[in-house]
Amino acid sequence: MLVTFLTVDFELKNERGSLVQLVHDGWKQINVIESKAGFIRGNHYHKFNSEAFYVVNGSFILTVWKDQVHESYNIKPGMFFSIGPNTFHTFEYIEDTLLISMYSDGVELSDTMKDIWTS
Repeated sequence: MLVTFLTVDFELKNERGSLVQLVHDGWKQINVIESKAGFIRGNHYHKFNSEAFYVVNGSFILTVWKDQVHESYNIKPGMFFSIGPNTFHTFEYIEDTLLISMYSDGVELSDTMKDIWTS
């Protein structure tokens, strides 16, 4: 499998609300991403980073490919997954979506170069 589905470290739900601890170490860059329904994002890969995603709300079709292997997943709220280096990934948003992304090392390689590759 090109995608690894992860388990959150800790989750607490009670009458006051909820708290989800995704991880407690191992990630250097964390982003919050909002995407509108009907748009496609991604269509790239990272040579040096693993990237993890946690879906707060919304849904999308995740398509990943590496070498001759292609996989697609219907991603929904609460799903937590990781994509390793050198794996192309594309997100086709079905609904307005809010998600958190985390990079193992961060995408800024230098002032002018990022670990985001399209070919």
